Amino acid sequence: MSDARRSRLPWVLWVPAALALALVVLPVLGLVLRTDLTGLPALLTAPVARNALELSLLTATLSTLCCVLLGVPLAVVLARARFRGVRLVRSVVLLPLVLPPVVGGLALLYLLGRNGFLGYLLDVVAGVRVPFTTAAVVVAQTFVAMPFLVVSLEGALRGAGDRYERVAATLGARPWTVFRRVTVPLLLPALGSGTVLSFARALGEFGATITFAGSLEGVTRTLPLEVYAQAESDVDSAVALSLLLVVVAVLVVVVARPRVLDGGRGRGERAWG
Repeated sequence: MSDARRSRLPWVLWVPAALALALVVLPVLGLVLRTDLTGLPALLTAPVARNALELSLLTATLSTLCCVLLGVPLAVVLARARFRGVRLVRSVVLLPLVLPPVVGGLALLYLLGRNGFLGYLLDVVAGVRVPFTTAAVVVAQTFVAMPFLVVSLEGALRGAGDRYERVAATLGARPWTVFRRVTVPLLLPALGSGTVLSFARALGEFGATITFAGSLEGVTRTLPLEVYAQAESDVDSAVALSLLLVVVAVLVVVVARPRVLDGGRGRGERAWG
């Protein structure tokens, strides 16, 4: 049987696939058609637009770094550790995926706010107030974005199995050596895709940010919040900023999406996409 015949798809799949593609593409196309192209450069170079974009890129980068530093160990523990209640812990970790972001923002506010038990301690002991600061934006973005990284890494580890790590342990390698020389290389492809997903999610975060950090220009007003603010007063500016956010998100996914080397056949394959 020829390769072309084997790869032929059932025709019944094309209709829902086309509808799904239209559901994603047509709204973006509508945004482009609504944009005033003649006034677009002036709108995008306005100080408020530049400040919002710079703040979004900064906070999304910082939150992605936090996701990596905290999410990698968490994913390894969930995938490899054996303890009572691991399923419950996994469910709690994935909770931000299903919670409305505004609920997550309220939860953070009542944890780190002046009336929250941890926020009260920080205020009294160190004089630190987290809500309505740039740090609050990073915390909110990390809260909603980290589960994407954990899901990617845990799935990769479970799919790869632990046979290589067990072999390394039987050869006398210490746990840290096994993690550094065996587990981390297994994680690298998924780490790339998970990092991109986390960054993209942090870049588009709105609900938890506005609830926990507010919308202070130059301090907490990221690009999604600026779009919301402009939508109430200047629709053209809101549309232009929305298009900018779409372009930045597409560039992040297209440029940074990882590629994985298929060692068995010696040729590159995409991790996803």
